[in-house]
Amino acid sequence: MTLPDILTRAPVIPVLVVDDVAHAVPLGRALVAGGLPVLEVTLRTPVALDCIRAMSGIEGAIVGAGTVLNRQMRRAAAEAGAKFVVSPGLIEGEGPDGPAPLLPGVATATELMAGLAAGFTHFKLFPANIVGGVDALKAYQSPFQQAKFCPTGGVGAKNAAEYLALPNVICVGGSWVAPADAVRAGDWDRITALAREAAALAPRAPAPVEG
Repeated sequence: MTLPDILTRAPVIPVLVVDDVAHAVPLGRALVAGGLPVLEVTLRTPVALDCIRAMSGIEGAIVGAGTVLNRQMRRAAAEAGAKFVVSPGLIEGEGPDGPAPLLPGVATATELMAGLAAGFTHFKLFPANIVGGVDALKAYQSPFQQAKFCPTGGVGAKNAAEYLALPNVICVGGSWVAPADAVRAGDWDRITALAREAAALAPRAPAPVEG
């Protein structure tokens, strides 16, 4: 499965910080039930790899790893079952192909040019709300027409649609669909409802050209 295949499955990729392995499967099932099959489990907790292993068995789920900072973490995530990996930046010496497809983060035009030179075409704009957000992506559209983005960082229910309306945005990433208090309380119905709302944010098709 290629990275574009994965990123086009749903308009929103949940960015998950899971502290308890017991929450992993019900959380994943709740999100998939709401229409968000692509799940990014960040490697920010000691149980993250175990959560990826557990969630990889969920029917319909495509589980990846986030906060991947180096080659070793990329390999470990792939061995745990991650179908893709996400990094907050470019990883020196790492290209698009490897143990699992890599979505690297960029914050500047210089980093974007370095990523394109390394063979990447899909990028995570991070942290989107700090590095220019929608305006930055509009500015990148003309000089970097081959680049597609998944903005993450400060993206939520109130502004996700604005990002998704941009032609160079393929999806967005965010944590709002799995609030920490809902996960702790096991309120899976609430998470499914939030996921359903996010899944409905699919960008509108361009208007047909007349004549």
